[in-house]
Amino acid sequence: MSIAVVSYSLTGNNERLASAVAEALSAEHIRIAEPKVRKMGAIILDMIFHRTPEVQPSPAVLEKYDSILLLGPVWMGQAASPLRAYLKHLKAAPQPFAFASVSGGALNANPKLMEDLEKRAGAKPMALIDLHIADLLPSDHKLTMKEISAYRLSSTEIAKLVGVIFDSVKGVLYR
Repeated sequence: MSIAVVSYSLTGNNERLASAVAEALSAEHIRIAEPKVRKMGAIILDMIFHRTPEVQPSPAVLEKYDSILLLGPVWMGQAASPLRAYLKHLKAAPQPFAFASVSGGALNANPKLMEDLEKRAGAKPMALIDLHIADLLPSDHKLTMKEISAYRLSSTEIAKLVGVIFDSVKGVLYR
């Protein structure tokens, strides 16, 4: 059984987490890259106009795997736009997949994330793990978007989150 962990990360948090998850799953880690540096304006326009940016490697790389774990941020309640090309590929060539995220800017749940993933991939993910940086910080502290966006996961937090993701996907990705 071959598994690919496909990740996109703007801040590095999802990248580091995906690398550790891929190691735990004995999976190949595929890093999504964009040809130019992403800016906040592009994020907002992508989310509003449902744009799919150009990414590398080509989503066709997914075809050689039995199952896929997409791992990346959630922006404005939706999967980050660089993941969209891979979700579109899954809609055209269905494969078992799961989705995991640690969101830097989310201060609360993303109630429409499952719906967004299903619409873009043509099927619900076998598992959805929507983690939030806000949940890692003291609850008595009033968080700002700037603080959460600047937060970088520690090695201890990554190890904890890898356990959460591994426990959630091991039974569904190894079928």
